[in-house]
Amino acid sequence: MELRTIVLTSRQVAAASGRLEKIGHLARCLAACQPASVPTAVALLAGQPRQGRVGIGWAALRAARAETAASAPTLTLADLDATLERIIEVRGKGAAGERARLLRALFARATEEEQDFLVRLLLGELRQGALEGLMVEAVAKAAALPVADVRRAAMVSGDVGTVAEAALGEGAAGLRRFAIALFRPLQPMLAQPSESIADALGRLGRAALEHKLDGARIQAHKAGDEVRVYSRRLNEVTEAVPEVVEAVRALPARSAILDGEAIALRPDGRPQPFQITMRRFGRRLNVAAMRAELPLRPFFFDCLALDEEALIDRPAEERFAALAAALPAAILIPRLVTDREDEAQAFVAQALAAGHEGVMAKALDAAYAAGARGSSWLKVKPIHTLDLVVLAAEWGHGRRKGWLSNLHLGARDEAGFVMLGKTFKGLTDALLAWQTEQLLAHEIARDAWTVYVRPELVVEVAFNDIQASPHYPGGMALRFARVKRYRPDKRAEDADTIDMVRAIFAAQAGAANP
Repeated sequence: MELRTIVLTSRQVAAASGRLEKIGHLARCLAACQPASVPTAVALLAGQPRQGRVGIGWAALRAARAETAASAPTLTLADLDATLERIIEVRGKGAAGERARLLRALFARATEEEQDFLVRLLLGELRQGALEGLMVEAVAKAAALPVADVRRAAMVSGDVGTVAEAALGEGAAGLRRFAIALFRPLQPMLAQPSESIADALGRLGRAALEHKLDGARIQAHKAGDEVRVYSRRLNEVTEAVPEVVEAVRALPARSAILDGEAIALRPDGRPQPFQITMRRFGRRLNVAAMRAELPLRPFFFDCLALDEEALIDRPAEERFAALAAALPAAILIPRLVTDREDEAQAFVAQALAAGHEGVMAKALDAAYAAGARGSSWLKVKPIHTLDLVVLAAEWGHGRRKGWLSNLHLGARDEAGFVMLGKTFKGLTDALLAWQTEQLLAHEIARDAWTVYVRPELVVEVAFNDIQASPHYPGGMALRFARVKRYRPDKRAEDADTIDMVRAIFAAQAGAANP
């Protein structure tokens, strides 16, 4: 397939206003692909290369675009994919020059429209509204297969491109090979916020309540004595967490896939701040020294497979029972099953007194929806927070002069990100220095006061409430927003959505006008 087909489809999807129209454009494009090109096409239409971040900055792209554009389109997806692969593989002396040469050669073969697409693609600025949920539906439509079957295959594989290749090349038979498997991590199930414990019980009825830990999400896989541990982003972190490995290896189960959190605790048993726990997951680790300084404790809250039997389709009540039977109490998350608000409030108070964020409330009849942020899991915290993406930052004044300070914050939607306001509250000097370095590394443009960045850094923002605002495109703004922390364990696609913000806004309005 030629790159120009992807460019045209990208433009059509970006211009389409409705979900079904976007899906239609994507499906027609995928149906026209040769099966071998499908993973590349899916990645490009989703807004990033198949290789992920290639490490090409604005200066290199500006130099490459100085090349005269081709007069006619000749670039294929295979050409682009092979060039990006070579750029990633270049190492050693002269690597920067060789990468620049490969990039210039690529741009010289691209038309002006294709060059513009490549610049936005490589900077992470290709906001065309083809998020994973839409892509799954487009694959199903292109292959004439049930959406549920494609979604399940994508859930257990963690790779929509691979699933699309199988669906379009082999049909239903191709999807059947995507089953839950040891040492192939699943995307984690996610939660929605709830206004209060009363709201959560009102929505779920009798529910399982759990302490909400401020730790690092982990997924542990066991087969005999072999144990591997994966992060929220599905990266293997086994070597960094020997305490988790030892705890899981000691289980009597022959095999298991467990979902949980790892957290560093103080000597008194109270949790360390999230940033302290995340030091155990850094790039350069002296694991023995870090273990002595910051020992980790795993706490598991779900069982996705046990002794060669997949459990993700079982009701949560059955999965929780299997978990409790297979694990010692010391590594189980504290849990209470109730429909009584007084019992639930006491459990919340217990969690807060122990130093945790709040509680999770989980429907007892729900299956494990990997990668989904459904209404079956609700998080209840005393302070409203949202995980938002940094879109830009303004240079500071006074004490903050010389640092990028005032953050532009955006919630995710199908077309990209919707700005909800700005804040510099909650930023320490150390965090200001760190964020300035990080934001400059993500820079894509600037003006006299503002540096605009690739929308990749996720920050957790606390706020009092949400108010109507004509100043921002979503018509809403966060009131008294302040930074709690950055979330290096989350990607931009894990950020909270503008629909979630609207739901909080509507709930506030309803509470104010009963």
